[in-house]
Amino acid sequence: MSSGQDLPLSGVRVLDLSRVLAGPYCTMMLADMGADVIKVETPRGGDETRSWGPPYAGPPEDGMSAYFLAVNRNKRSLRLDLKSPGGLEHAMRLARQSAVVVENFRPGKAAELGLDYQRLSRDNPALVYCSISGFGQSGPYRDRTGYDYVIQAMSGLMSITGPAEGPPCKVGVAISDVLAGLHACSAIVAALYQASQSGQGRHIDVSLLDCQIASLVNVASNYLISGQPPRRYGRQHPNIVPYQTFQARHGALVVAVGNDRQFEKLCRLLGQPQLARDERFADNPSRSRNRDALVPLLQQCLAGKDRDHWLQALAAEGIPAGPINELSEVFADPQVRERQLVDESGEFPLLRSPLCFQGRRLPTGRPPPRLGEHDSDFASEPCEGEDGKG
Repeated sequence: MSSGQDLPLSGVRVLDLSRVLAGPYCTMMLADMGADVIKVETPRGGDETRSWGPPYAGPPEDGMSAYFLAVNRNKRSLRLDLKSPGGLEHAMRLARQSAVVVENFRPGKAAELGLDYQRLSRDNPALVYCSISGFGQSGPYRDRTGYDYVIQAMSGLMSITGPAEGPPCKVGVAISDVLAGLHACSAIVAALYQASQSGQGRHIDVSLLDCQIASLVNVASNYLISGQPPRRYGRQHPNIVPYQTFQARHGALVVAVGNDRQFEKLCRLLGQPQLARDERFADNPSRSRNRDALVPLLQQCLAGKDRDHWLQALAAEGIPAGPINELSEVFADPQVRERQLVDESGEFPLLRSPLCFQGRRLPTGRPPPRLGEHDSDFASEPCEGEDGKG
């Protein structure tokens, strides 16, 4: 896919009124797939993540923090002051020309500005409008600010993360924002398809809390079926055994045995075939009940040889396993390099989209924009203020 005309969302214009992470992650995915994403930023510093450094790609005053770069590739930046009549009118004109609007104002703010779905859809009935917020457009918490850390805590994610005997822990990336962005992107694409058939757009309400709870998947289902609150298992799995970290000589590795056949292979590889015939360990429910007896036996075997020996042997037997990599090891890994997940062709290295179409990675057509870099693309209309002057 060498040109924008080949991309799935070529010709779809997206007005991006979002900032920080969940909304920009969503619109970056749309941009990767060919959408023309116009990122509206306040003239006073732009998206606040521009200053969330170090590190920066260049001087800090350029506003190109690594955080900002992570979620804004393939977009155009337009400075608009939505508090001014001229800037607001310009945004409304762009909305009339767009297939999608994405916003993450606090609930009710878009209506105050006149940029809500009800107002914009009068002139653009096919408009797909996505609102992303911490708690959604309804409910007693709708007006609260919902940052990722808060959502991880309130959703129950932290209660199941961390050492079994230690305190709850957060996930090391803002996963609630990322999941909300993914769900928003999926809903937008579905609504675009429906609009192409019916001519009628939709208002999509995406909540970080909703998305994070939904993403608890099997853990949430375990609770709903059993009524028993889940406990933290640290480096182990609540339902599958052995599915955890083990310490080998000179390094740790994860062994993820997903079925009884793999367990038999593991036992033979470790020189302990009798374990697979032991009634305490013969099937996964038995292994789960008797994990405290099984895991030390496996650990004793694995501790006898180097990590790399076990990784090669496990791979040869088709038993899922992998090293616990630092990021330096991740980006040096031959599989990662072969898949070309890093674009090093530009001014600074960037992650690329994880999606491949027809066997080809989606291209990084545009680097993340500097603040107002594309103001001139819209010079025929005022960018801010009634007279359109900066």
